[in-house]
Amino acid sequence: MASIFTRIINGEIPCYKVAENEHFFAFLDIRPVAYGHTLVVPKHESEYIFDMADNDLSELIIFSKKVAKSLKKIVPCIRIGVSVIGLEVPHTHVHLIPIHNMEDMNFSKSRVDVKEEDYILLSQKLQEVFKNS
Repeated sequence: MASIFTRIINGEIPCYKVAENEHFFAFLDIRPVAYGHTLVVPKHESEYIFDMADNDLSELIIFSKKVAKSLKKIVPCIRIGVSVIGLEVPHTHVHLIPIHNMEDMNFSKSRVDVKEEDYILLSQKLQEVFKNS
């Protein structure tokens, strides 16, 4: 059975897309710990990041870097935090989170409420910056 992320990539479940290439897909998290929280996933399902082939893992990190740089240009923050936990969904995913302090990376805290129109606008801005970077 396809993971929820594969279903998002395939367009079966709607998302707020940020970026895409032949091998990777990035979209806004709908339960963000901070405004702009983005997930980056490989299009090919791999349950555990360290089971990925070295070249694929390298490309995932490079793609994530490009997404993070785009995110930093749009969302005011000190840095883009990176986390790979891998327990929530059995499909490798990288969390990119705009942060001002360590607490912004706390997955146990309350999630940020984002209005649909804000998701749409942020998604559009990020796609444009990513495309032009």
